[in-house]
Amino acid sequence: MHSLWLPVLCVFSRVLLAFSPTFLVPLAWAWFLDRDHHVQVWALGFAATALSGWLLWMATKRHRRELMPRDGFLLVNLVWVVLPLYAAVPLHYAVPGLTVSQAYFEAMSALTATGATAISGLDALPVSINVWRCFLQLIGGLGIMLLVVAVLPLLGLGGMQLYRAETPGPMKDTKFTPRIAETARGLWGVYVLFSVACMLAYRWAGMGWADAFMHMCTTMGLGGLSPYDASLGHYDSARIEWVATAFMTMAGISFLRYFVVLKHRSLRPITGDREIRTYLVVLAVAIAVVTLMLLAHGVYADFPTALRNAAFHVVSLATTTGYSTTDYAAWPVFVPVLLIFLGCFASCAGSTGGGIKMVRMVLLVKQARRELVRIIHPRVVNPVTLAGAVVPAPVMNAVFGFMLIYGAATVGLTMLLLMTGLDIVSAFTAVIATVNNIGPGLGVVGPASNYGVLSDAQLWVLSAAMMMGRLELLTVLVLFTGHFWRK
Repeated sequence: MHSLWLPVLCVFSRVLLAFSPTFLVPLAWAWFLDRDHHVQVWALGFAATALSGWLLWMATKRHRRELMPRDGFLLVNLVWVVLPLYAAVPLHYAVPGLTVSQAYFEAMSALTATGATAISGLDALPVSINVWRCFLQLIGGLGIMLLVVAVLPLLGLGGMQLYRAETPGPMKDTKFTPRIAETARGLWGVYVLFSVACMLAYRWAGMGWADAFMHMCTTMGLGGLSPYDASLGHYDSARIEWVATAFMTMAGISFLRYFVVLKHRSLRPITGDREIRTYLVVLAVAIAVVTLMLLAHGVYADFPTALRNAAFHVVSLATTTGYSTTDYAAWPVFVPVLLIFLGCFASCAGSTGGGIKMVRMVLLVKQARRELVRIIHPRVVNPVTLAGAVVPAPVMNAVFGFMLIYGAATVGLTMLLLMTGLDIVSAFTAVIATVNNIGPGLGVVGPASNYGVLSDAQLWVLSAAMMMGRLELLTVLVLFTGHFWRK
C-alpha cells in the first residue's frame, strides 16, 4: 500500500494546488459585486485547498516516480471523489439550509458537468455562489486532469496514464501531437477560444456580462446549470435560445477535431468524420420529428415557435447539457422519452458531453449489420471499419464490455433507488440522467422540479452515478476488481 498510494498522493497534492486558484474566481465576483461575508468563504476555501495541497506535497514529495497505468486510475478516481468535497464546503456554508449531502451532490454535478441541481431559489443567491457552480462546469467539461497535464507538466511523470483514464470515448490512444502535454494544451486552447466566442455571443444576444459568463461556462461545459430556477426560460428570448443551440451543437463535437482543423486549416477532419456526420443527422431528424409532434398535438400553433422549442430542447438534452425553457415533461410522452434517449448516446467522443458517445453507437450498428450479413453469407469477409480503417478487435471488445457494464450499472443503480422508496419513473430516469450526465430526468426530478426533493441516501447514490458516468464506468469499477490490487 505504501508503494502504491504515496506516489499517487504526491501527484494529487499538485492537483490540489492547481485547483486552489479556482476559488479566486468567485472571490473576485464577491469582492466587486457582493461586498459581504462571502468574500471570507471563498478566501478560506482557497487557503484551505492550497494549504492541504502544500502539506500533502511536503509529506509525499520523496516518493515521486513515473506513473504506471494503475496509478493513473487511482489518481483520477481520487480527484473526482475529493475535489467535489473541497468544492462543496463553500456551498454548504454559503447557501442557507443546504445539507452536506446536497452540497456534495451539487459540487459533483458541477464538476462532472451533469447539471442536476439540488438548490432552489437560485435567483436570490449571491452572484459569487452561482459563478462558482457554473465555473466548476467549465473546468469539469474537458476534465480537471487534462488541465493539470496542460499547465502543470508533471516533472518526471507521464501524462498518458491520466489521459487514458480521463478521456471519454473508446479511441483513447489517439494523439494529435507528439507529446500528451501538447495535446492537452491544444485542447484547452481551443476550449478557451470557443468559450470567449460563446460569452460574447450571449452578451450580443442580450445577457449582462455576469449572466453571459455563467451561461458560457455551462454551455461550453455542456453542463446546463443556470443562475435562475427557470434556466434559460428566465429570458424568454429567441435570440438567446438560438445562440445556446448553436454553441451546444458545436460543443457536442470532439474538440480534438477542432484542434486538427485549426492546426491544418482545413474542415476535412470534421466533414469527413463519420461520427460527426451521424451526430448532425441524428440531431436534424430528431428536431424535425419533435417539431411535427408539437404541431400535431397543438402544443404550439405556429411553425417558428415549434421549431425554436424543438431545436433548443433536442440539442440541449442530446448533448447532455440539460437547459430548459419550459416543462417539456408535459409535452406528448413520446417527446420527453425521446429527449432522454438521445442524451444517452448522441454527443461525440472528445466533446464535453456525457453518455455512451456516438462513435460507440456507430460501431455497434456496424457490428449488427455485419452479423446480419454473416447470417446470409457465412463465409463473407466483412470487417467493421471506421474512417476507412478496420477497427481492431480489442476496440470492439472494449465497446461490448462497456455496453454490458453500462446496462448492468443502470439496472443496479435503479434498483438501489427503488429500495429507498423512489417511484420507478423518477428512479430510472434519475439514473439515466446522472450516469449519462444529462441533468434533469422525469417524474419528481423533471425539468419543473430538481433533485433537492430526494433523500440523503438517494443523493449519495446519484452522486456516485455522476462520477461513474463522467469516468465512463470502467475507470471506476476497475478499482473493485481483485486483479487491480495484485502486484
